[in-house]
Formats: sequence, C-alpha cells, structure tokens
Amino acid sequence: MLEHQGSCHCGAVVFRFNAPLITEAMLCDCSICRRRGGPLTTFTLSPDALKIEAREGALRSYKFGTEIATHHFCDTCGIFTFVETRLTPGEYRVNLGCLDDLDQQALDIRSYDASAL
Repeated sequence: MLEHQGSCHCGAVVFRFNAPLITEAMLCDCSICRRRGGPLTTFTLSPDALKIEAREGALRSYKFGTEIATHHFCDTCGIFTFVETRLTPGEYRVNLGCLDDLDQQALDIRSYDASAL
C-alpha cells in the first residue's frame, strides 16, 4: 500500500489515502463529469480511509438530477476533489487530477456509464 496525497488548486482542501499503485482510472459519462473532466479512482474509499483536511467553509457539495451522487469541490478555487457515488453512498471516488506526483498520461483510462456508478 502507498500513501497518496492530493489537494485542490489553492490548497484549502487537502486529502490523503492508502491504496496500491494507481494504474487505472475511469471517466464517468454523466453530464457534470463530462463538463468538469478528470479521471476518477476505479475504487471507492470509506470516510475512514479518505483523510480530508479542509479550511472552514472551503469544502462545498453539489447534487443534481436524482440528487443521489454528491460532488465535492473547493469553494475558493472551484476544483472538484471527490464524489460520493449513487451506488456506494458514503464512499468516495477521488479526482485523480488532484493527486500529487501522478502521471495521468500513464493511466489506463476507461469510460463508464454513469447509471452503473
């Protein structure tokens, strides 16, 4: 297991988690994910596994449509950091673009049907 660290652009939201070396990623095809871009982890993390440190008021959330998935972002810089998916409420997929020292170009990235998440 490796410790992975990441943050939003301005550093108001910082997070870390332990997971194996990340070699795969997924692109969700829902309307918000298509617009914001960025690959997500193929695995989910429990609230205990995802350690989040955010300045007071910095972490915001957005729901749309069925309001089942919750998209979390930084209120200061607007960067999307993670999402709670509708099939695994309370668990998170991380925006891999926020991770320090991860080469997104080296990832095996696959598209996923949003209704399956």
